[in-house]
Amino acid sequence: MRSVLAILAAAVLFGTTGTSQALGPEGTTPLSIGVMRMTIGGSALALVSFALARRRRRGRVAVRPLLGAGPVLLMAVTGVCLAVYQPLFFMGTARNGVAVSTVIALGSAPVLAGLLEWARTRRLPSRVWIAATALATLGVALLGVGGSPERGTDPLGIAGAVGAGASFAVIANVQRRLLDQKWDAFTVVGSMGAGSAVLCALALPFVDVGWMGDPRGLVMALWLGLATIAVAYLLFTWGLQGLSAATAATLTLGEPLTAALLGIIVLGERLSLLAVIGLLVLGAGLALLAWGSRAARDPAPFAIEA
Repeated sequence: MRSVLAILAAAVLFGTTGTSQALGPEGTTPLSIGVMRMTIGGSALALVSFALARRRRRGRVAVRPLLGAGPVLLMAVTGVCLAVYQPLFFMGTARNGVAVSTVIALGSAPVLAGLLEWARTRRLPSRVWIAATALATLGVALLGVGGSPERGTDPLGIAGAVGAGASFAVIANVQRRLLDQKWDAFTVVGSMGAGSAVLCALALPFVDVGWMGDPRGLVMALWLGLATIAVAYLLFTWGLQGLSAATAATLTLGEPLTAALLGIIVLGERLSLLAVIGLLVLGAGLALLAWGSRAARDPAPFAIEA
């Protein structure tokens, strides 16, 4: 159950992204926010994770050393996926709107994660996962359709949103594979953060981040980087140790639930009856998955030693 709560907490932090941007200063662009978010968040994620990994190696926890081209390549893949997620997602929002793109990206992630896990392990997801994912995905779809304006969909925007969902699905599966091979979880997530931070730092000279001089811009960038990347992905990786990649990806559908509630409470947005029904269906799917996953995949997820 602790693994489920950790993933849900990460999803809640992920869900604050849109509201944080809405409360930020003028003059920002999705690309500049994304690059700054990943530069700050990826760096912090790497620093904290590697420090915790060293602490564990000095303690009594046996961890596997980082050796071999295979694991290094897999960890590099997660860094690239984390870096490319945002431009793909923002391309979708620019062409099809935030609501539709969020539905496509977050709705496709658990399905793609389940398919990738089946292809990797030849183990079909459980019936509880299938039922819960169907409910949660239906809820996300109702939320998006009920809360979005009437507009057409652009094929390139759809491709970008699906690409974002696929990026997250790859991260979940690669991390699950490395954890199954007994690689240190903090090393895995730290490598992902370092790789994404390096890639985004290289893009900084080409984007306008003058809004960082505004106190609201600085607070927004720190929150997006430290809370929604560093803390959120530490929680996600911690929880992933006790769950399958498919289950973890489905639990992250708590993100649109959080985003919708913050939009109503903080930003004063209104939802249609269909969107409200979508929220209830989404919540029911997450509750079913949490109930079905109450017995952790691993009896004792790692703990940070004092």
